[in-house]
Amino acid sequence: MKVFIAGASGLVGSNCLKHFTEQGWDVKGSYFSYEVPGTVFYNTLDIQDTNNFDVVSWNPDVVVHCGAMTHVDKCETEPDESYKQTVQSTINLLAVAKQCGAKFVYISTDYVFDGVDGPYKETAPVNPLSVYARHKLEAEQLSLSELEHTLVLRVTNVYGDEARGKNFIARIIDQCKNNQKLTLKLPYDQYATPANAWDIARAMYLLLRDKKEGIYHIGSTDYLNRVELALRVLKYFPDAEYDLLPMSTSELNQPAARPLLGGFITLKFSSEYPTFLYSNVDDYMKQKV
Repeated sequence: MKVFIAGASGLVGSNCLKHFTEQGWDVKGSYFSYEVPGTVFYNTLDIQDTNNFDVVSWNPDVVVHCGAMTHVDKCETEPDESYKQTVQSTINLLAVAKQCGAKFVYISTDYVFDGVDGPYKETAPVNPLSVYARHKLEAEQLSLSELEHTLVLRVTNVYGDEARGKNFIARIIDQCKNNQKLTLKLPYDQYATPANAWDIARAMYLLLRDKKEGIYHIGSTDYLNRVELALRVLKYFPDAEYDLLPMSTSELNQPAARPLLGGFITLKFSSEYPTFLYSNVDDYMKQKV
């Protein structure tokens, strides 16, 4: 299997690159603004960029789109940039996938839901609340309508190993290990099913191997609010100094609306792969300390 991963220097993409390669697949992973060893340059915003890796000539069987503008509040205040990085990049990569006759994989989010009745199954009605969420849903729907056999993985609160360590858990670990005092203002009313990017990569491998298509929810055995998630990490650093201020979402007054009861019910995936074991935050933390 030949797989091209756009956004392979990020959290999900880098884990996919590593796992697929270890499974013996021929994989090319790209970067745009942040280069990591073993990746090639590819500008998803301009597929005519002369510096781009020649995906079409390489002719992959699968194109995986892991890139997007993920700063939810910045998307709200910069909607044009959000559209460009999330929707237009998807339009561009769909065109490349069509040229190659490749299967397309899109990474989506639980933000396509309004958070009233979560956690969610794949069949739940969507109702995005923010610019970020609307653009993710638009790109998701484009992917499914433009190319047959498209695979969409919805994920949320992703953590794990990555070069930049940008994810929520990685930042807490880094500050604790560097003996920095943390000040955390976190919502106690936003719930999700945080997923390790390694689990997402393992799940995607199985779905691609077995030629699955459509929407799958990938989660974990944890269902936590952000305060609980932080405390789950901090318990592994008993000497850490921190101020933790639990707040309601309304008190935080963030530019973008968030779904409160988010996260996923993963019955669809689990019924097809009943022996697949998701890891959880404790599993990850035991590896890190």
